[in-house]
Formats: sequence, structure tokens, C-alpha cells
Amino acid sequence: MAHLRSRRRLALAVPVVLSLTASLGFLPAAAQAAPRAEAAQTADAGTYAYLVNTRTDHHTIKSVEKAIAANGGSIVASYDRIGVIVAHSANPDFAAKIRKVRGVQSAGASRTSPVTAAGTTDEGAVQYLSAAQAAKVAKGSAAGQEPLEADQWDLRAIGADKAARIDPGSRKVTVGVIDTGVDDTHPDIAPNFSPSQSANCVSGKADTTYGAWRPVDADHYHGTHVAGEIAAARNDVGVAGVAPGVKVASITVAQPDANSLFFPESVVCAFVFAADHGVEVTNNSYYVDPWLYNCMDDPDQRAIVDAVNRAQLYAQRKGTLNVASAGNSNDDLDSHALTDASSPDDGTPVTRTVDPHECFDVPTQLPGVVTVSATGFTSAKSYYSSYGDGVIDVAGPGGDARVPADTPSKNGRILSTLPNNQYGFLQGTSMASPHVAAVAALLKSTHPHASPARLQALLKAQADNPGCPTDPYDTDGDGVVDATCEGGKHVNGFYGYGIVNALRAVK
Repeated sequence: MAHLRSRRRLALAVPVVLSLTASLGFLPAAAQAAPRAEAAQTADAGTYAYLVNTRTDHHTIKSVEKAIAANGGSIVASYDRIGVIVAHSANPDFAAKIRKVRGVQSAGASRTSPVTAAGTTDEGAVQYLSAAQAAKVAKGSAAGQEPLEADQWDLRAIGADKAARIDPGSRKVTVGVIDTGVDDTHPDIAPNFSPSQSANCVSGKADTTYGAWRPVDADHYHGTHVAGEIAAARNDVGVAGVAPGVKVASITVAQPDANSLFFPESVVCAFVFAADHGVEVTNNSYYVDPWLYNCMDDPDQRAIVDAVNRAQLYAQRKGTLNVASAGNSNDDLDSHALTDASSPDDGTPVTRTVDPHECFDVPTQLPGVVTVSATGFTSAKSYYSSYGDGVIDVAGPGGDARVPADTPSKNGRILSTLPNNQYGFLQGTSMASPHVAAVAALLKSTHPHASPARLQALLKAQADNPGCPTDPYDTDGDGVVDATCEGGKHVNGFYGYGIVNALRAVK
């Protein structure tokens, strides 16, 4: 669960992505060197998952559904509002045949492994807080604080502790955690959990059976940690969230095995479910597997971008702001050549060089998604956080193990909730993104009629920008510059418009 995730969103990419819902006729030249991977034709025999994207009129959708059945496919879910059909087939020629069907705008395999075979952006393994450590932290907590709040330097870094005394957020606002599942029985999460807005979308079709949204085991801790960062209640138990008065929902998309991959059909389901169930903000601390970057000259990868983009745009139109983490590879995401050695991560990876202006990281690179970098205790960019001028929208505390915190534990990571009533430390842009999602929820509480675009503008307006560092960025002290910050005082590649400020959000 410690995959390195590189995310990026750039204004130059928006026209390309937006064109997908029209004709999908534009093939970026720089992407054409990327290796092809016709999953269903090259993989071993088995049943594969497919995304079929069509026009949205009733006649076309019904016609395509009949063609799917005629070509050996079965329909898992049909999202007629956005023209996305999730199908399974064991026919190795299924995608090629469906692409020729009238009304189909793109179609392709959503993975390179059979569906019978199922990533996040935390950097390194979780560190559990022992009972002895918890007792030590509790002694350092002041009157009026939660028992473990003395170790939550991240709250103080963005004024969230003070903001909670003014406005902890509205119960009318819900943040949907699209992730590995949330343990809603945790005493810090239970008071603010919304079961009616939660589901399991792993199959590509929402399962709202009570408890289906929970993690399959304690190793799928990522979503519970994220949920606590957002909305752990101020109830004299454990920790506090950045927005302890808002509700949090769980939309589970991670496969239930050890790899915890996030396949596109699950994410499509999640965005549509969030939109249809009144979720105001979603947090997305992952990239859509199996491709770190989806190149448009590959029909499978093209179909993935098209399907997820339709779903997230639908969510935006319904009033949902989508927030995503920038990745942990310390990449300059404004460069024109990055090495992708991890794709496809559900099969045999092939090293390739991609231009992230042309090959898309999903969902972060899609239009309207808020891209978040991570900071540590001193508010400097975390050593692992990806960055890029014109790419990062805002920053948030994600932790940095190389920079000790001025807390009882001295731990520079982020302390939050874990399954089975546990607490622990994680670091990553996965932890930065929920801080931003929570501040967005506070802004939505203060501005209940704000659109997603308006919320994003408010996030940028209330942020504090440290500016690019004056000294060389050398986090490990080896004399080699680890990253170069470009841009000015108000907008730059390390922080975007700045580090979010919860106190300013509620004022």
C-alpha cells in the first residue's frame, strides 16, 4: 500500500481532456511513442472488465447494450446519464468489436489481469501508536484538547484547532472518502459517519448493504486514516479532525486483496454515487490503476480517461468538488518527460517515458480536480511530494519523517485513526489531500451555495504561500538539490496558491 503515486493537472491539458467527451479524435503526438497494451488480446484467457463509452441518448445505449451481449459480454452496470457501461467478457476480441458498434465513442479493457485476480499515496508503512505512547501524548495535551491532540501539529499548522472553536463545520456538508473503506465503528468516526451516503463500488456497481463500505481487514487502513483527518469528532476521545462538525462517508473502491488496486470502473461508480447522494466534497488519495499515466493513442487507456472524466464531470455538475493528492515521487510534474516504470501495475510493468502533458494521470489531471502537494512540520515541501509550477493548486500538511515535530512524540508524520479503534502515523500526499478536502468542507459550510468552481477559488484565496525557498532544496543533506521551485511569491510549483488555512476559511 505504499505505491508511489504521481499526479498532475495542468491547464494546457484541459482542452484535450474535455474533447474526450465529444469525439475522442485527437491523438497527442508525444503520446504515440508509448507502448500499446491490448489487455484482453495479450493476456491469458479469463474474464476481463471493460469500459464502453457511448452517446447518452436512450436509443444508443440500448443498442450498444444489445451489441455487448451479442459479442459475448455481460453488463455489470450502465450509467446512462454519462454514457458509460461497465461490462465483463471472456471474448479476447470483445473490445475491438465493440469499438466498431455505432454510437460507441471509446471502449477498452480497464485492467490487464482477469477480474478474478483486485493504490494509495501514503509513503512508507504505518506506525501504530502504542498505549504507552498514547499515555505520554495525553499528558502533553492541554485543557480543552482531545487526548492525543498534542501530537497533531498539523491542526495547529493550518489553524484548524482555532477554527473548530469558531465553526467546526456544518452537518449539512459531507466529505466522501473514495478509498480502501472506512471503519465507521471507530469512536472518533462514528459520531460523524453517514451510512446513507456510503457504499462499496469495487465491482463497478454500488453495493449499499449496511457495512459494505468498511475495510476488509486492518491492513486496508488507508481510508480510515483519511476519514479521521477530515472529520474525527471532538468528543474527548483520541484525535480531532480538521472539520470535526461535518459528516464523512465511505465509498470503497480498493480491491480487497493485498495490492488494494483502484480500477477505473470502481472509481466511475464512486463519482456517480457521490454525486447522486449529495456528497459536497470527495477526497481522492490514489491514482486509477493499472496505468500511472494513460496515453491517448492506446484504446484501453483512452477509454479509462474518457469514462472517469465523464463521471467526475458529472459529479462537478451535481455540485461536488473533487480533491486529489499530487503523488510521492518528488517529480516535477511540469516537465515534459517522466519515467513510468510501474505500469501496468496489475501485470508486468514496462518502463516507458511519458509526457504528462499528453499522457494523463487520472483523476488528478482531469479538469476541475484540486491537486494537492504535501508539507511537513516547518511548512516546507515534504521530501517525497511531487510538485510543478502551474500544476499544484494548493498544499496541505502531509507529514515529513525527516523533519521532527515539536510534539510529545517528535513524530513529523500525521497522526489519525486506524481500524479496530487504533491510532497511528502516516505520511504522504494522501494525508495532505484530506486536509484540503476538510478545509473545502469548512468553506462549503460557510458558503453553502458555492459551486465547485467557486469553492476551488475560495481555497486558493484563503491559502498562505511561503514562497519558493531561498536556500537550495536539499532535504537529505547530500549537497545535491532535490527539487527546484519555480514561480513567484503568490503562486509557485511547491505550494500552488499556498498552504490551506482552516481558520481563515471559517472567518
